[in-house]
Amino acid sequence: MASKEPKQVIVKDSINILSFDDGFRHFKGQKDLMRETLGGKGAGLAEMTASGINVPPGFTITTACCRSYNQAGGVIPDGLYKEVFQSLRSVEKTVGRRFGSTANPLLLSVRSGAQFSMPGMMDTILNLGLNDETVQALAKLTNNERFALDSYRRLIQMFGNVVLGINKEEFEYALKTIRHSANVKVDNELKVEYLRSLIDQFKNIILKNTGSPFPQDVKEQLKTAVEAVFKSWNNPRAIYYRNLNKIDHNLGTAVNIQAMVFGNLNDNSSTGVCFTRNPSTGESQIYGEYLSNAQGEDVVAGTRTPQEITLLAKQMPEAYKQLLSTIANLEKHYADMQDVEFTIENNILYILQTRTGKRTVAAALKIAVDLVKEKMVSKEEALLRIEPMQLNQLLLPSFSLVVKEKAKAEGQLLAIGLNASPGAAQGKIIFDPSYAESLANQGEKIILVRIETCPDDIHGIVAAQGIVTSRGGMTSHAAVVARGMGKPCVAGCDALQIDLDAKQMKVDGRVLKESDIISIDGTTGEIFQGMIDTVTPKMSTEFNTLLKWADESRRLRVRANADTPEDAKISRQYGAEGIGLCRTEHMFMNQDRLPVMQTMIMADSKVERQKALAKLLPMQKHDFTEIFKVMQGLPVTIRLLDPPLHEFLPKLEELMTDPEISKKQSLLNKVKELKEANPMMGLRGCRLGLLYPEINEMQVRAIFEAAISVRKEGIKVLPEIMIPLISDVQELIVTRKHLEATARTVMDEYGQKIEYSFGTMIEIPRACLTANEIAQYADFFSFGTNDLTQMTYGFSRDDAEGKFLTRYLEGLEVNGEKVKIIANNPFEVLDRNGVGKLIKLAIEYGVQSNPSLKLGICGEHGGEPSSIEFFEQVGLTYISCSPFRLPIARLAAAQARIKNELNGDSRIYDR
Repeated sequence: MASKEPKQVIVKDSINILSFDDGFRHFKGQKDLMRETLGGKGAGLAEMTASGINVPPGFTITTACCRSYNQAGGVIPDGLYKEVFQSLRSVEKTVGRRFGSTANPLLLSVRSGAQFSMPGMMDTILNLGLNDETVQALAKLTNNERFALDSYRRLIQMFGNVVLGINKEEFEYALKTIRHSANVKVDNELKVEYLRSLIDQFKNIILKNTGSPFPQDVKEQLKTAVEAVFKSWNNPRAIYYRNLNKIDHNLGTAVNIQAMVFGNLNDNSSTGVCFTRNPSTGESQIYGEYLSNAQGEDVVAGTRTPQEITLLAKQMPEAYKQLLSTIANLEKHYADMQDVEFTIENNILYILQTRTGKRTVAAALKIAVDLVKEKMVSKEEALLRIEPMQLNQLLLPSFSLVVKEKAKAEGQLLAIGLNASPGAAQGKIIFDPSYAESLANQGEKIILVRIETCPDDIHGIVAAQGIVTSRGGMTSHAAVVARGMGKPCVAGCDALQIDLDAKQMKVDGRVLKESDIISIDGTTGEIFQGMIDTVTPKMSTEFNTLLKWADESRRLRVRANADTPEDAKISRQYGAEGIGLCRTEHMFMNQDRLPVMQTMIMADSKVERQKALAKLLPMQKHDFTEIFKVMQGLPVTIRLLDPPLHEFLPKLEELMTDPEISKKQSLLNKVKELKEANPMMGLRGCRLGLLYPEINEMQVRAIFEAAISVRKEGIKVLPEIMIPLISDVQELIVTRKHLEATARTVMDEYGQKIEYSFGTMIEIPRACLTANEIAQYADFFSFGTNDLTQMTYGFSRDDAEGKFLTRYLEGLEVNGEKVKIIANNPFEVLDRNGVGKLIKLAIEYGVQSNPSLKLGICGEHGGEPSSIEFFEQVGLTYISCSPFRLPIARLAAAQARIKNELNGDSRIYDR
């Protein structure tokens, strides 16, 4: 994922516990503060309770308690447990049952809930309060011994894994073995005698691993469960997820303690997850799954393949009707698609959680546009709901119908599973998440294949191109996480017989081993053997509608970095309003031009150089002509030759090992002559043009001859000539004077006048500090933030990213703690505190000297949303980025304008 600014908040720490009844009322409509204090889940439960939704009663331990626990080195805050048991009395009174009672026992769920959604990353414990005595009371109370024993074995299994840290596979193996002995396929078919045996086996697993029996004291169960949730804030998968999504590690999680309701009570009970709209496509229809006679973790864990939600209408018509009404009200209340967890106990519907649903970017666009049409949100709100970087997913290739039909005809189709998350992916089959991550770091494309995924697999999912599971449904862990990340996923493909130990899978008589290639289509659920060719996608109506709204809302103009006519065409397709950077050196790299360029470099005299340049002139003119034609009167900023000349010659190391070096002595001498200790700060840019002015003369002549040629065809042309690497105003004065004379000469020769401008690339700190002088001789500034970042930090980007920058970002061990040196890669996200201050200073100085100065940016930061927000605030005229990032830049620019206005319009200069 692209980088974002860490989400940081200031939280009020004065409250330890709030009941669901009191939560919403306490915050008096301050929803952000409520979410900070109670976490997303606790805030949702409180708000639903206040709205009259049927929510099982409970209370929330605030995020402040978790922070206190972490800051104290893992010590529970004084008096917290006393408050917990005091709050529990109110729950007991509401439901008419008592925690630990041997006559009428109350069971509890203990769930995490952070301010920012972290699905599956932290821990949950269900059925707390069962022991050898209360399980008998529950059986008697419900007249259902099987249900009571099933709940008890679930508690022991979950408690053993989550609280005591025992590998869940030990419990799963025992469960699998007992199912085999009982000759049943699924857990809910196990009879009472087998459940009793399973409970004994689970207890023995705990005794063997910990040396202590499963705790019979229900208060001890609750205490240790609360602490386990606190601890889960810092488990490896949660830390990984927060790093991935730039969530502050200091926020902590709330703990929600809630009366249990039971989807596994009987055949009139169910549990499920549903979305108010389709999270893959955005269609306005209920989407989800449920399981009868089951508990919630059965649905999301993928241990049983659930049923499609609409089938509930036949099984429990009244409960289904109530579910439809309830989720419709929730969507209307929150004005967004909701992800709802529910349980039906004896035909009575309970809502356990609602939250904004994770969705694919295609679904996000459709939902945003539809909500505007339905008058639930404004266009501005719709724009703010789309994560700009996610638009990349819509520009990725997909499989064409023709290619897939051909693959099917050739027998490549292996199986069809559930189309859990759309998109196409190809790669090597890898069964282990850690190995997948390792291979991905080496540049390999992989497909993670698992029986089912769990939160611990997050690092492998992030590394994979796509995910395949043989178990689980449309709301399983794999499906939900893949959709949130925009990765293709085929889930619940039970035709696959996956053997993780043997590292192979069998399907329809075929055996595929680790590293074999497969292609998956998450849109259709199809899995193919081998590599399937992809096609470029077409943009949806909603995509174009949203970008149209973005264009209406933004102030910043959006240009493209384009070096060829082909790049220019793509840029226009994606909405470029000009070219902000045309790098002329790239035009010399073609195989038919490089020898001519090398001849020019090898020349011993100006006359010889000019002969070579005369051959390059028509080539450059042709490129500029085609680019001007494509851009149809939009501005085109052309940067004159920037890199050092040695970049066009073979490397010294290669020449020294060349067996024919004796025939290339003059080339070797020239390479040695041009070799520099620090070429990025050496003879390049305007310095090269000042020492060899004939190079830039040729380029300017090519630009103006091309402009005149296109102008004669009736096409308006707006060339902007950019002189790179200015550090002293005198460099600009001399260079501009010389090149402007060349431009006038060309126009005089052809008897034509071309509208043009000269400016400079601001990429050296000294240029920022002396911008008041430079601006007097420049029509525009274009900030080259790549080099400006290098020179401000004193980093060589290639060396830094390869040797120490990654360590800075991950954190270094200092006195036993991991300490981050910097929060973001400054080459990806603009360093506002350093580089940003230089940019602001240059703008201030430049505009003072030249009020009509045009201001742009053409570094990679021009396509990064957080950086674009900064450029809006400082009042740049335009941003420029690579063609395929233009949709991102257009949306991010609109969001920046909207946010800026909401914050009182804090722009320094309105340009």
